[in-house]
Amino acid sequence: MPVEITWWGHATCTLRDSNTRVLTDPLFARRLAHLRRRRGAVPPAEAHRADVALVSHLHADHLHLPSLAALDPGTRLLVPRGAPRAVPGLRRLRQLRVTEVAPGDRVRIGDLLVRVVPARHDGRRLPVGPHRSPALGYVVEGEARTYFAGDTGLFDTMADEVGAVDVALLPVGGWGPCLGEGHLDAGRAARALALLEPRMAVPVHYGTFWPIGMDAVRPHEFHTPGEEFVRLAAAAAPQVAVHRLEHGESVRLEVAR
Repeated sequence: MPVEITWWGHATCTLRDSNTRVLTDPLFARRLAHLRRRRGAVPPAEAHRADVALVSHLHADHLHLPSLAALDPGTRLLVPRGAPRAVPGLRRLRQLRVTEVAPGDRVRIGDLLVRVVPARHDGRRLPVGPHRSPALGYVVEGEARTYFAGDTGLFDTMADEVGAVDVALLPVGGWGPCLGEGHLDAGRAARALALLEPRMAVPVHYGTFWPIGMDAVRPHEFHTPGEEFVRLAAAAAPQVAVHRLEHGESVRLEVAR
Protein backbone atom coordinates (compact mmCIF):
# COMPACT_ATOMS: atom_id res chain seq x y z
CA MET A 1 0.00 0.00 0.00
CA PRO A 2 1.50 3.39 -0.93
CA VAL A 3 2.27 6.03 1.66
CA GLU A 4 1.34 9.54 0.49
CA ILE A 5 2.71 12.90 1.61
CA THR A 6 1.17 16.27 0.70
CA TRP A 7 3.01 19.51 1.42
CA TRP A 8 0.69 22.45 2.13
CA GLY A 9 3.49 24.95 2.77
CA HIS A 10 5.81 25.90 5.63
CA ALA A 11 5.99 22.87 7.98
CA THR A 12 2.43 21.68 7.29
CA CYS A 13 2.12 18.25 5.66
CA THR A 14 -0.48 15.53 5.49
CA LEU A 15 0.84 12.00 5.74
CA ARG A 16 -1.48 9.16 4.75
CA ASP A 17 -0.29 5.80 6.05
CA SER A 18 -2.23 2.67 7.06
CA ASN A 19 -5.58 4.39 6.39
CA THR A 20 -4.65 7.08 8.92
CA ARG A 21 -4.19 10.80 8.27
CA VAL A 22 -1.39 12.57 10.12
CA LEU A 23 -1.08 16.38 9.98
CA THR A 24 2.13 18.19 10.93
CA ASP A 25 2.30 21.68 12.49
CA PRO A 26 -1.02 22.94 11.06
CA LEU A 27 -0.78 26.51 9.74
CA PHE A 28 -3.74 27.56 7.62
CA ALA A 29 -3.29 31.34 7.79
CA ARG A 30 -2.78 33.89 5.03
CA ARG A 31 -1.00 36.15 7.51
CA LEU A 32 0.68 35.59 10.88
CA ALA A 33 1.75 38.74 12.77
CA HIS A 34 4.42 40.37 10.55
CA LEU A 35 4.50 37.42 8.13
CA ARG A 36 2.38 36.93 5.03
CA ARG A 37 2.00 33.97 2.74
CA ARG A 38 3.83 34.85 -0.45
CA ARG A 39 3.56 31.55 -2.27
CA GLY A 40 0.92 28.84 -2.33
CA ALA A 41 -2.77 29.09 -1.54
CA VAL A 42 -4.07 28.80 1.99
CA PRO A 43 -4.57 25.05 2.54
CA PRO A 44 -8.11 23.94 1.65
CA ALA A 45 -10.66 22.42 4.02
CA GLU A 46 -9.35 18.99 3.03
CA ALA A 47 -6.16 19.79 4.94
CA HIS A 48 -8.12 20.30 8.16
CA ARG A 49 -9.05 16.61 8.32
CA ALA A 50 -6.71 14.39 10.29
CA ASP A 51 -6.81 11.54 12.75
CA VAL A 52 -3.88 13.07 14.61
CA ALA A 53 -2.05 16.39 14.39
CA LEU A 54 1.55 16.69 15.56
CA VAL A 55 2.91 19.95 17.01
CA SER A 56 6.69 20.11 17.13
CA HIS A 57 7.20 23.17 19.36
CA LEU A 58 5.50 26.26 20.73
CA HIS A 59 6.52 28.94 18.20
CA ALA A 60 3.41 30.56 16.73
CA ASP A 61 4.17 29.39 13.18
CA HIS A 62 4.11 25.78 14.44
CA LEU A 63 1.57 25.94 17.28
CA HIS A 64 -1.01 28.23 15.67
CA LEU A 65 -4.16 28.32 17.77
CA PRO A 66 -6.62 29.47 15.04
CA SER A 67 -5.43 26.66 12.77
CA LEU A 68 -5.75 24.09 15.56
CA ALA A 69 -9.26 25.39 16.25
CA ALA A 70 -10.15 24.63 12.61
CA LEU A 71 -9.42 20.92 13.01
CA ASP A 72 -12.37 18.55 13.10
CA PRO A 73 -13.79 17.89 16.57
CA GLY A 74 -12.31 14.76 18.11
CA THR A 75 -8.95 15.10 16.35
CA ARG A 76 -6.09 13.77 18.46
CA LEU A 77 -3.43 16.43 19.08
CA LEU A 78 0.09 15.69 20.31
CA VAL A 79 1.90 18.68 21.82
CA PRO A 80 5.16 19.10 23.73
CA ARG A 81 4.89 18.42 27.44
CA GLY A 82 3.97 21.62 29.29
CA ALA A 83 2.38 23.27 26.24
CA PRO A 84 -1.09 23.85 27.79
CA ARG A 85 0.54 25.64 30.71
CA ALA A 86 2.74 27.79 28.46
CA VAL A 87 -0.04 28.48 25.90
CA PRO A 88 -3.30 28.83 27.84
CA GLY A 89 -5.32 29.02 24.62
CA LEU A 90 -4.70 25.31 24.13
CA ARG A 91 -6.88 24.59 27.14
CA ARG A 92 -9.83 26.22 25.39
CA LEU A 93 -9.66 23.76 22.47
CA ARG A 94 -11.89 21.29 24.27
CA GLN A 95 -13.10 19.77 21.00
CA LEU A 96 -9.62 18.27 20.47
CA ARG A 97 -8.09 15.35 22.36
CA VAL A 98 -4.81 16.86 23.56
CA THR A 99 -1.93 14.63 24.70
CA GLU A 100 1.31 16.06 26.08
CA VAL A 101 4.43 14.16 25.00
CA ALA A 102 8.20 14.26 25.47
CA PRO A 103 11.17 12.53 23.82
CA GLY A 104 11.00 8.78 24.30
CA ASP A 105 7.19 8.61 24.39
CA ARG A 106 5.30 6.28 22.08
CA VAL A 107 1.66 6.85 21.14
CA ARG A 108 -0.55 4.41 19.24
CA ILE A 109 -2.91 6.01 16.68
CA GLY A 110 -4.95 3.35 14.91
CA ASP A 111 -2.45 1.13 13.12
CA LEU A 112 0.32 3.70 13.50
CA LEU A 113 2.93 4.09 16.21
CA VAL A 114 4.17 7.64 16.77
CA ARG A 115 7.59 7.87 18.39
CA VAL A 116 8.61 11.18 19.93
CA VAL A 117 12.25 12.12 19.35
CA PRO A 118 14.39 15.11 20.39
CA ALA A 119 15.03 18.25 18.36
CA ARG A 120 17.66 20.93 18.87
CA HIS A 121 15.62 24.12 18.85
CA ASP A 122 14.35 26.82 21.19
CA GLY A 123 11.06 25.41 22.45
CA ARG A 124 9.74 28.53 24.20
CA ARG A 125 6.58 30.41 23.28
CA LEU A 126 8.27 33.49 21.82
CA PRO A 127 8.84 36.41 21.99
CA VAL A 128 8.83 35.84 25.75
CA GLY A 129 8.48 32.92 28.08
CA PRO A 130 10.55 30.44 30.06
CA HIS A 131 11.79 27.12 28.76
CA ARG A 132 8.86 24.93 29.80
CA SER A 133 8.44 22.66 26.80
CA PRO A 134 10.91 20.72 24.64
CA ALA A 135 11.09 21.06 20.88
CA LEU A 136 10.25 17.71 19.33
CA GLY A 137 10.49 15.60 16.22
CA TYR A 138 8.23 12.66 15.44
CA VAL A 139 8.69 9.31 13.70
CA VAL A 140 5.43 7.87 12.37
CA GLU A 141 5.68 4.10 11.94
CA GLY A 142 3.15 2.28 9.79
CA GLU A 143 3.64 0.93 6.29
CA ALA A 144 6.64 3.28 6.24
CA ARG A 145 8.68 5.05 8.90
CA THR A 146 8.37 8.80 8.35
CA TYR A 147 10.46 11.34 10.26
CA PHE A 148 9.03 14.81 10.72
CA ALA A 149 11.85 16.95 12.09
CA GLY A 150 9.82 20.03 13.03
CA ASP A 151 12.47 22.72 13.54
CA THR A 152 15.90 21.48 14.53
CA GLY A 153 19.58 22.08 14.20
CA LEU A 154 21.98 19.35 13.15
CA PHE A 155 23.29 17.28 16.07
CA ASP A 156 25.76 14.42 16.30
CA THR A 157 23.31 11.86 17.74
CA MET A 158 20.51 12.62 15.26
CA ALA A 159 20.68 9.26 13.48
CA ASP A 160 20.75 7.34 16.77
CA GLU A 161 17.87 9.34 18.28
CA VAL A 162 15.69 9.13 15.16
CA GLY A 163 16.53 5.56 14.15
CA ALA A 164 16.01 3.93 10.78
CA VAL A 165 13.48 5.77 8.60
CA ASP A 166 12.11 5.48 5.08
CA VAL A 167 11.04 9.11 4.61
CA ALA A 168 12.45 12.35 6.03
CA LEU A 169 10.52 15.63 6.04
CA LEU A 170 13.34 18.08 6.63
CA PRO A 171 13.26 21.86 7.11
CA VAL A 172 15.64 23.58 4.70
CA GLY A 173 14.94 27.27 5.30
CA GLY A 174 12.78 29.66 7.28
CA TRP A 175 10.53 32.70 7.11
CA GLY A 176 13.13 35.47 7.17
CA PRO A 177 16.43 36.57 5.68
CA CYS A 178 18.50 34.98 8.46
CA LEU A 179 18.36 31.58 10.14
CA GLY A 180 19.29 31.53 13.79
CA GLU A 181 20.77 28.73 15.84
CA GLY A 182 18.73 25.56 15.96
CA HIS A 183 17.70 25.49 12.30
CA LEU A 184 18.63 23.52 9.21
CA ASP A 185 19.48 25.34 6.03
CA ALA A 186 19.86 23.49 2.74
CA GLY A 187 23.46 22.53 3.45
CA ARG A 188 22.88 21.29 6.99
CA ALA A 189 19.74 19.45 5.86
CA ALA A 190 21.81 17.64 3.21
CA ARG A 191 24.27 16.62 5.93
CA ALA A 192 21.35 15.39 8.05
CA LEU A 193 20.18 13.35 5.08
CA ALA A 194 23.58 11.67 4.86
CA LEU A 195 23.31 10.74 8.54
CA LEU A 196 19.72 9.46 8.38
CA GLU A 197 19.94 7.62 5.03
CA PRO A 198 16.19 7.40 4.30
CA ARG A 199 14.85 6.15 0.98
CA MET A 200 13.08 9.44 0.27
CA ALA A 201 13.19 13.04 1.46
CA VAL A 202 10.89 16.04 1.09
CA PRO A 203 12.15 19.56 1.87
CA VAL A 204 9.75 21.72 3.92
CA HIS A 205 9.76 24.95 5.93
CA TYR A 206 10.74 27.35 3.14
CA GLY A 207 9.25 29.40 0.34
CA THR A 208 5.90 30.13 2.01
CA PHE A 209 5.97 32.99 4.54
CA TRP A 210 8.10 36.15 4.49
CA PRO A 211 8.11 39.35 6.55
CA ILE A 212 5.89 42.12 5.22
CA GLY A 213 7.88 44.84 3.48
CA MET A 214 11.05 42.72 3.15
CA ASP A 215 10.48 41.15 -0.26
CA ALA A 216 13.72 42.62 -1.60
CA VAL A 217 15.86 41.64 1.40
CA ARG A 218 17.94 38.53 0.61
CA PRO A 219 15.18 37.11 -1.64
CA HIS A 220 17.28 34.01 -2.41
CA GLU A 221 16.64 32.87 1.18
CA PHE A 222 12.97 32.64 0.23
CA HIS A 223 13.16 31.31 -3.33
CA THR A 224 16.13 28.94 -3.51
CA PRO A 225 16.42 26.65 -0.42
CA GLY A 226 14.39 23.82 -1.96
CA GLU A 227 16.37 23.71 -5.19
CA GLU A 228 19.64 24.14 -3.30
CA PHE A 229 18.75 21.21 -1.04
CA VAL A 230 18.06 19.01 -4.08
CA ARG A 231 21.49 19.91 -5.49
CA LEU A 232 23.41 19.43 -2.24
CA ALA A 233 21.56 16.25 -1.32
CA ALA A 234 22.54 14.69 -4.66
CA ALA A 235 26.17 15.07 -3.62
CA ALA A 236 25.86 14.24 0.09
CA ALA A 237 23.35 11.37 -0.14
CA PRO A 238 22.97 10.28 -3.78
CA GLN A 239 21.09 7.13 -2.81
CA VAL A 240 18.15 9.19 -1.44
CA ALA A 241 15.29 10.17 -3.77
CA VAL A 242 14.54 13.83 -3.06
CA HIS A 243 11.14 15.22 -4.05
CA ARG A 244 10.78 18.99 -4.07
CA LEU A 245 7.03 19.49 -3.98
CA GLU A 246 5.00 22.51 -4.97
CA HIS A 247 2.39 23.75 -2.51
CA GLY A 248 -0.50 21.29 -2.42
CA GLU A 249 1.45 18.66 -4.38
CA SER A 250 1.75 15.04 -3.23
CA VAL A 251 4.24 12.23 -3.59
CA ARG A 252 3.76 8.51 -2.99
CA LEU A 253 6.19 5.92 -1.70
CA GLU A 254 5.49 2.31 -2.59
CA VAL A 255 6.33 0.17 0.41
CA ALA A 256 7.05 -3.53 0.17
CA ARG A 257 8.16 -5.24 3.33
